[in-house]
Amino acid sequence: MRPARLEDLAAVQSVTEAAYEPYRALFGGPPLPVTEDYAPRILRDEVWLRERDEVVSALAVFERHADHLMIFSLAVAPAYQRQGFGIELLRFVDAKAAEWGLPEVRLYTKSRMERNIALYRAYGFQETGRRPNPYRPGWALVDMTKSIKD
Repeated sequence: MRPARLEDLAAVQSVTEAAYEPYRALFGGPPLPVTEDYAPRILRDEVWLRERDEVVSALAVFERHADHLMIFSLAVAPAYQRQGFGIELLRFVDAKAAEWGLPEVRLYTKSRMERNIALYRAYGFQETGRRPNPYRPGWALVDMTKSIKD
């Protein structure tokens, strides 16, 4: 894994769009990560890439806060899905949180992303609550957290 550079912006957008494409119909539009402007996040070192043969296969987007690391997006290019890269990304995020001395990793996801919620639970995340989705009225967001052990 390496931090993204501005010259990676097109690859970040492409992998994100492809990874989230299956959710477009379910949500009636593009998921939030697809519409994100990643340039500022790249400049803040919030975007990390996994490459294989100089091709971006997966990426993690996360924010460092005073008391936690917040995952904004994990995306695996369709050609690389179901090969364990999602778990690899989660392990990388855990390692960054530990490296930075942060006690937990947090994320939120849409309640309709049941497969992702199940993956996060299997990895050790606990649901901490549900709240209205500010971007999609009538939908709920699921807040989750995972403790980082030293």
